[in-house]
Amino acid sequence: MRRRDLYWNILMRATGAIVLAICLNWLSCQAALAEKRVALVIGNSAYQGVSKLANPANDAAAIATMIRNAGFDLVEFKQNLKINEMRRQLRDFSDRVRDADIVIAYFAGHGIEIDGVNYLIPVDAVLERDIDAHDEAVSLDRILTVIEPARKLRLVILDACRDNPFSRVMRRTNASRAIDRGLAKVEPTSPNTLVAFAARAGSTALDGDSGNSPFTEALVRYLPKPGLDVRKAFGFVRDEVLRVTNNKQEPFIYGSLGGEDVSLVPLPRTPAPDADARVRRDYELAERVGTREAWDLFLSTYPDGFYAKLAIAQRNKLAAEEARLQAAEKAGRAAEEQQRLTHEGARAVEQKKAAELARAAEDARVAAEKRKAIEDARLVEAERVRAAAQARAEAVAKAAAESAKKLEEARQAAKAEQERTASEKEAKAADAARAKAAAEAKPVETKAAEAAKADKPVGQLASLSPPDAPRDAKSDKPSQAELPRLLQAELKRVGCVTGAAGDEWNSAAQKALGLFNKNAKKKFDVKVASLDALDSARSRSGRVCPLVCDRGYRADGDKCTKIICRAGYELGRDDACERIGQRKSTKPAVYQGEPPAETRNVQRTERPSATNREALYAQCRAKLDAEVPLVFRQRYTIRPDFKKLEHCVASAGR
Repeated sequence: MRRRDLYWNILMRATGAIVLAICLNWLSCQAALAEKRVALVIGNSAYQGVSKLANPANDAAAIATMIRNAGFDLVEFKQNLKINEMRRQLRDFSDRVRDADIVIAYFAGHGIEIDGVNYLIPVDAVLERDIDAHDEAVSLDRILTVIEPARKLRLVILDACRDNPFSRVMRRTNASRAIDRGLAKVEPTSPNTLVAFAARAGSTALDGDSGNSPFTEALVRYLPKPGLDVRKAFGFVRDEVLRVTNNKQEPFIYGSLGGEDVSLVPLPRTPAPDADARVRRDYELAERVGTREAWDLFLSTYPDGFYAKLAIAQRNKLAAEEARLQAAEKAGRAAEEQQRLTHEGARAVEQKKAAELARAAEDARVAAEKRKAIEDARLVEAERVRAAAQARAEAVAKAAAESAKKLEEARQAAKAEQERTASEKEAKAADAARAKAAAEAKPVETKAAEAAKADKPVGQLASLSPPDAPRDAKSDKPSQAELPRLLQAELKRVGCVTGAAGDEWNSAAQKALGLFNKNAKKKFDVKVASLDALDSARSRSGRVCPLVCDRGYRADGDKCTKIICRAGYELGRDDACERIGQRKSTKPAVYQGEPPAETRNVQRTERPSATNREALYAQCRAKLDAEVPLVFRQRYTIRPDFKKLEHCVASAGR
């Protein structure tokens, strides 16, 4: 009976271990699939100013259904949105993207490209002029900005390359501004971003004769395939559309992803293999057999490890049980023998001897019972240690996951706060620059009026007026001869030119325009002074090129501030404050005979006192400022050359 109970307990423990392993494997698979996926789908068909489109609403509904079936956490589906509704929808959707891993933004309807910028057109747009697109349409750049917080995939799908009726009636405010067919090529700046066009840049897409466009039908067929990478899926979409349209329409994608496959519908995850699965199975088999031979065979195969220690405990438990049974059997035989001798009237010596043997057998049985109890306690302790280790491992894994989640939430909050602070600083800097430009324009206009009374030419003064100052209608477009000087003056205002503006377009001016292109992200030809470059420089209200200060000064906003060291420190060679006396001494130059002529006067000049030195600095600065033309001193803040200023002070103002 006891042996049967022992086998039953062993079987129940093995079954519990198997069930626990299956539950842990299922929980790990669920954790691996826990990534957030959201989507925004918009379809505009009922346009008010032009003829209606038949398929965009149907295309958007088909895409929304496909994404929902793919198991996305959130799918926002909207139709026939006006401009205010589109902007509000994008603003609300940006809040849902912050903690997402995969984001999809789909738009079907009319789109237009103006001067290299792509716009998505709402149903209430009129677009009488090309500049109305800024107010009546939504740019593609704004959608890319909204989905930027996604961590794994940012996907924008535009079925908006149809033949646009707005471009035929739109008035152009600038003859040089281009309005082409289809949409313009884009290059996403954020990683893990793809932008898919229904047709290659510069070409138009077909609306389709059936309920959906060819592009949407191919998307619904290939994108939701489990485990298929989105790049390969779009390749199948391209082949399908080319075949259906007889090579008239070629879908195209822009952007790049990493080496890892990214699919909208992941493959079912297989459970991770257990490293100790084979050892556990053999342990359970030996436990079901329950003999010393089975445990000896298990220990000969797996001599080390946690299961080996459990096997040793099980074998010791069996040995203790066998010893207890043998002792109990021996005690029973001794008792029977004592009874036999008593009944037969045996002598007292033999009875005493039999009694001693019985006592010895009973003592052996008690000792065996104690050893068995000790082995049982050891086995229970080993099982408790194993369960505690497993519980600690699970607690550590859970704590690590929660810590990683909190860290990611803190990083996203800090990033949002930095973006908000940066936008506020940029707005304040723009307001300050406009106020400064207006204040600086007032004395220039006063000087121009005084020069007009004195019959003096004010051509150069008028050319240096800020971009916001009113200009005469006849002088709105400067002549080709004035362009170099005007463009150099504007480049100096935005901090890209350090010298005076001239009438020649020399190498220094070309270098300054190159710096402007680099910092303003423009591509103007540096070899010539163009009107477009002048207009772009005038449109900048603040500094564009970074401020470079002389030695002894450091950049502080739009001005250079003199570096002042605290008591006991002096300015070092690298514009850092060093403790007085710690700077490495340099040996003075040794001359053969007379020192050079340019150093004799300086060597004989006595070092002025602190009060006289400040007066010399003021005198030399006024002397260097006098060398700059009056019109530039009135218009700009002039900083003297630091080397010239030091040389003037060293030579006592000479």
